[in-house]
Amino acid sequence: MKNFVTVAVLGAALALGGCGKSDKAADGKDGGTAAASSAPVKREAGNWKTEVKLVKFDMPGVPDNVKDQMSKQFAAAGATDQCVTQEQVDKEDLAGALSKGYGDACTWTKNQIGGGKIDLAGSCNQAGQKVELAMSGTLEAKKTDILVSSKGKAPTGGEMEMQLQVTSTNTGPCKS
Repeated sequence: MKNFVTVAVLGAALALGGCGKSDKAADGKDGGTAAASSAPVKREAGNWKTEVKLVKFDMPGVPDNVKDQMSKQFAAAGATDQCVTQEQVDKEDLAGALSKGYGDACTWTKNQIGGGKIDLAGSCNQAGQKVELAMSGTLEAKKTDILVSSKGKAPTGGEMEMQLQVTSTNTGPCKS
């Protein structure tokens, strides 16, 4: 389960890494699904507050109290603040971040980043575990709102699924 959660959380973190410069897949191929006519939106520099909410966690054999505890842990983690400089904004590249974060471990079957939206889907292999990963939502200059979904084999047998809602909002200039 640890690998499964790691892939999902990494997907969420990468989704917040910034809006991409390219509509190409992480492997550099267009795949015929890129929205070439709409350029990706760039985040504005400043302080970004990020909240991650556990939307769904299904795993065979896991008692409801463990699921409730996971949900409470995400809620207790609260929001994080991050200062994003103009230099960082200028270098942000979501497609590149996905490629670096997963390397050759992922194959993207859907990859649309542009026009203020993200719609990615594919399968990733991490530590011998195959995970289906999808990200969909909006990427705007002052707010990103992305649902990260992951599905894979549960250590208890059967399939497990997790969904995280990751929302980041520009709250103004960076705090000193």
